[in-house]
Amino acid sequence: MTRTFRWRALLAAALLSLVMSVAFAGAASAQREGRERVLLDAGWRFMKGEPAGSGAGLDYDVRPEVAASADGKAADARPDAAVQVSAAGRRVLKPWILPTGNAFIRDPARRHVRPAGDPGSDHPYVQAGFDDSGWRAVTLPHDWAIEGPFLESGPYGGMGRLTSWGIGWYRRTLDVPASDAGKSIFLDIDGAMSYATVWLNGRLVGGWPYGYNSWRLDLTPYVRAGTNQLAIRLDNPPESARWYPGGGLYRNVWLTKTAPVHVGQWGTVVTTPQVSAERATVQVAVTVDNDADAPANVTVASAVYALDGRGKRVGKPVATIAPAPLALAAKASATATGSASVARPRLWGPPPTQQPNRYVAVTTVTRGGRVVDRYETPFGIRTITFDPDKGLIVNGEHVPFRGVNNHHDLGALGAAFNIRAAERQLEILREMGTNAIRMSHNPPDPQLLELTDRMGLLVIDEVFDSWERKKTPLDFHLIFPDWHEQDLRSMLRRDRNHPSIVLWSVGNEVGEQYTGEEGAAIGRRLVQIVREEDPTRLATSAMNFAKADMPLPQVVDVLNLNYQGHGIRSRPSEYDAFRKTFPNKVILHSESASALSSRGEFLFPVPGTISGPVRPGVGGDPKTRQVSAYELFASDFGSSPDKVFALDDQHPYNGGEFVWSGFDYLGEPTPYYDARSSYSGIIDLAGFPKDRFYLYQARWRPDLKFAHIIPHWTWPGREGEPTPVHVFTSADEAELFVNGKSQGRRKRAPFEYRFRWDYVTYEPGEIRVVTWKDGKEWATAMRRTTGAPARLQLEADRSAIAGDGRDLSFVTARVLDKDGALAPRAKNGLRFSVTGPGEIVATDNGDPTSFVPFPSHARPAFNGLALAIVRAKPGSSGKIVVRVEGEGLEPATVEVRSTR
Repeated sequence: MTRTFRWRALLAAALLSLVMSVAFAGAASAQREGRERVLLDAGWRFMKGEPAGSGAGLDYDVRPEVAASADGKAADARPDAAVQVSAAGRRVLKPWILPTGNAFIRDPARRHVRPAGDPGSDHPYVQAGFDDSGWRAVTLPHDWAIEGPFLESGPYGGMGRLTSWGIGWYRRTLDVPASDAGKSIFLDIDGAMSYATVWLNGRLVGGWPYGYNSWRLDLTPYVRAGTNQLAIRLDNPPESARWYPGGGLYRNVWLTKTAPVHVGQWGTVVTTPQVSAERATVQVAVTVDNDADAPANVTVASAVYALDGRGKRVGKPVATIAPAPLALAAKASATATGSASVARPRLWGPPPTQQPNRYVAVTTVTRGGRVVDRYETPFGIRTITFDPDKGLIVNGEHVPFRGVNNHHDLGALGAAFNIRAAERQLEILREMGTNAIRMSHNPPDPQLLELTDRMGLLVIDEVFDSWERKKTPLDFHLIFPDWHEQDLRSMLRRDRNHPSIVLWSVGNEVGEQYTGEEGAAIGRRLVQIVREEDPTRLATSAMNFAKADMPLPQVVDVLNLNYQGHGIRSRPSEYDAFRKTFPNKVILHSESASALSSRGEFLFPVPGTISGPVRPGVGGDPKTRQVSAYELFASDFGSSPDKVFALDDQHPYNGGEFVWSGFDYLGEPTPYYDARSSYSGIIDLAGFPKDRFYLYQARWRPDLKFAHIIPHWTWPGREGEPTPVHVFTSADEAELFVNGKSQGRRKRAPFEYRFRWDYVTYEPGEIRVVTWKDGKEWATAMRRTTGAPARLQLEADRSAIAGDGRDLSFVTARVLDKDGALAPRAKNGLRFSVTGPGEIVATDNGDPTSFVPFPSHARPAFNGLALAIVRAKPGSSGKIVVRVEGEGLEPATVEVRSTR
């Protein structure tokens, strides 16, 4: 080492030591003078609609006229061309809103210039003196539609029969102390549904049309010391979605305060270009913004820490990146890049064979010897590659996708995001054996990605359900030409440091599959944006129509096939054609199955097929709007799990599947659009597993010793009639007994995934199955005929919750007979209540046909089960007692403790 080099190294080390000592020994100063992030969850007032004579000129743009609802349109129907409209002669807000996205438009020449003026400044709701005391007080996240009531007739089954559309206003004050003078102040919105427009102190600040993206507004030019009036207007269109979108400020809203020189929005990029068991290179690129009118010279440094399973820092830094000087022009940005080595890295990977270890890069920006900003970036060290013969390779291990698709609603809680509710969903899916989630079909709440990182679940992050061609008359296609770059880049920048994300998806079943090279050109442009923002991951778009000889598949890196693996509407599988044409591309089953069922509803007769569409009397009952739980039936474009498993196993180069869907969701209730929620979930809307859960569990967790019998064995009036019995297990041999009499011993044949005894004669008593695997007894299971409903049982998923008003306990009510067995056909009316420092947020039972509003404390059981969602009152502690009672049933209670 030369003397000069040694001197520079010592100086760099000394500077780093100084920076880190200032950052951590002087943490209080950094908090006071640097970055502060305030959650704006409380203090909001909400009103639906406009006052008489107001609202003119506040539309984002002119929309096409919608004469009639297209409710019930087949989910795989061909999207239509856009309807051209003109705003000529009408004032709209688009010119004032478009500049909000300028930071995500790469070409400066294409960025938007804000017109003069502040439209809407005369609207009464934006005035500081307006009396909103009569408005509803709400806490965010808030979904204005989820409380109902349901629309029990007419259209809008596709959107969940809840009135999510309309105009809504939110107001609150922002108290900004004089000590914040000179700071940059931002409003960060994690998601607002939709066409949001924001005013501060009567002045139009900006907005964002797409309801699923996170976005930022610079409040600095509009804020003043003292009390500020914030007003947000949302304009959620009808006919805007194929599922329930929710409405309102349904994700977190933040006030972020920084020094004028600070790390930019989502301004860090952490990559690990070289990874081995001995050492990993961690590269950190930091973009720093200078909002001031004068140039600035700063120093940027980073330190890497290990995180524990809760996301907390552990010990001392495991690596440091030497301080780098950065010269910033006034009102400009610049990027500093550095790297360091982490010895013996703890890799991030999916359980059970790997662990989701994480790190955090703590970046400090120093100016004149003082820390002006500190920014934390959690990340993971791992390698991902895609092999055309296998699929995904994580840290050198082949990891088949055992995934599900999930929409964003949280059942009875609606679109309003709650981290515990989302965590519960992921826990249930993980118990089934799920290792991957496809975000269908939009960017998720950022907290959901924090959960997938922590739990080790793989993610396909997706941005658009439509491009320029429409699926519903007022969906995203209206703004795609103006906003696709901003929306895509903002998702990529927000999410690119999450190790759980392994693939970007720029579209789902878009109409441009049908438009040849014209459509492929749009796909090519989107894929290019992905490569510009994140060259470490591949890009895809899910296809349900495009064939191997069409242009669109050529432009994506990974071939995501929706249903084409098993053949849509009886067409043959497209696997081999895609494999032949694209031998070097990975093929994934990005939507598989779309099987349909209602939990606990078994319909007769049962056909001998392994898969079939729902038809009256064959899998479905149009009068009750229920679908058979024998798990043999699917949407017209879908298939049963059994058929999907067989076709996937016959094409081993397929990288895995994402089932449609993990949970039932609000809206899109194929085949009965006069219901409220879907039938496609493996788990119902309340979070209760359907029988299909155990079919997937047997496949995805083949070492788990269990056997699951369907149907239940309580069938008064079916004595002497054929009642098929099926068993789900990973065993390879099984024998069924009815009241001790063998019904035959079966060996599993190739490409069979359940054991079937289709000609069992029903007689009350007991059915029992014994299974074997590799010649050894594996598992047994039994069902008995139950008596009449006699008593209730309550079970809380957690007995202690935080007293913060957000944490939840999910309390299951079971209807039991006198011997304590679940009454599988019970539909008794129940009523929930609580005493102590808690409240019932919502109830549900998983019945897709139920129109009881979710806030109701009275709810019938659905096939023996019902759910109450309980939270503690903010700031409380103590014992919450949940009680359930029903006519003629012995009541039950359970205790949940609120802790501070």
